[in-house]
Amino acid sequence: MKLVIVNTGVANLASVNFAFKRLGVEAVVSADPDIIRSASHVVLPGVGTASAAMRSLTELQLIDVLRELTQPVLGICLGMQMLTNSSSEQYSQQSSNHMGDAPLPCLGVIDTQVERLQNKDNLPLPHMGWNATEVTDHPLFKGFASEQPYFYYVHTYAAPAERHCIARCEYTQPFAAAIAQGNFMGVQFHPERSGDAGARVLQNFLEITC
Repeated sequence: MKLVIVNTGVANLASVNFAFKRLGVEAVVSADPDIIRSASHVVLPGVGTASAAMRSLTELQLIDVLRELTQPVLGICLGMQMLTNSSSEQYSQQSSNHMGDAPLPCLGVIDTQVERLQNKDNLPLPHMGWNATEVTDHPLFKGFASEQPYFYYVHTYAAPAERHCIARCEYTQPFAAAIAQGNFMGVQFHPERSGDAGARVLQNFLEITC
């Protein structure tokens, strides 16, 4: 196994790397296209804004590299959002009227989009903390049976609990806790900060083959 964590320049790589070390796996952290292509498994982490993350991937010349991967790929939090068609995060926060604004193009390898969570029920944004999550029988959630595991979330934007949704959570509205299409998978929560349940998700990812 050769696990590569993509050095996007906009991620807390240490915590993700350490989570895999706890599983006995030594990852390679790299932004080198050849190293990423040669991986058996690729993790795309991210924190911050979608515009900064996509700009960084463009500067690193990794857009096409990531789109063309055929091995298992896991996006975490913002990394998951980058796998979708687009993100509304670049919309002006000064107005709720986005007519004429275009969403930010993302990698487009999972056919869905990212929107801002609703301000509802006096719940603060970002959504931050532990939440029960409804999972499916996707291989990423092998071993969870009928339980609703708790995962740790920190986000303001999310994909809808519709197309390619393989896990569901609710905070101000239902949203996709995880999405997948082909060899590409993404989790909105932070498995590296989600205790035993998060470790199980990471181990399941390592066991997926394409």
